[in-house]
Amino acid sequence: MTSVITGDIIKSRDAENSEWMSILKFALTYLCKDESYWEIYRGDSFQIEIEDIQKSFEAATYIKACIKTIKGLDVRMAIGIGEKSFKGKKVSESNGEAFRFSGETLESLKKEKINLKIKTKNKVLNNELNLYFKLILLSTDHWTSNSAEIVKLSLEHPQMLQKELAKLIGTNQNAISKRIKRANLDVILELDSMYRQKIDTLIQ
Repeated sequence: MTSVITGDIIKSRDAENSEWMSILKFALTYLCKDESYWEIYRGDSFQIEIEDIQKSFEAATYIKACIKTIKGLDVRMAIGIGEKSFKGKKVSESNGEAFRFSGETLESLKKEKINLKIKTKNKVLNNELNLYFKLILLSTDHWTSNSAEIVKLSLEHPQMLQKELAKLIGTNQNAISKRIKRANLDVILELDSMYRQKIDTLIQ
């Protein structure tokens, strides 16, 4: 069983292509250094396979945080979790439930105007997690670039204290604390913990 995130950049034409492209490549490389597991195609669309299915929500959150460090941009993503029936030289050549679920769900997101959704074989689990996603998107869709940056750095350095994060970006601890609260990072981390537990039931 594996997980696949398929996404596209929202309002990509409003920003310098080289700016968001380099940030997207950075995010995908950070999540998986093996480029056979991710691909950018059709200009502003991408796909990445996250073999550890429990990390798929964290990965989606990280990609969103990276993209939203650029003012005015956002990303639409669909997580598919299921079996993998074939591994190609590129992720776009691989096949199976996870890839199909992810691709189909991304198409539905454009009509529903929602920026994150998951599909597995478990419909009850899908409904529950997608409700949580709708609620967390009320916050993450409105991240400022500063909020996105602190989420990005916190995911990259989960053991760092606030004062260490402050030193990393040249500000003070009080400013970091405020940004973390505005980003609702604590709630996101709680959701990630719950997500991992729920997803674990798929492989038991």
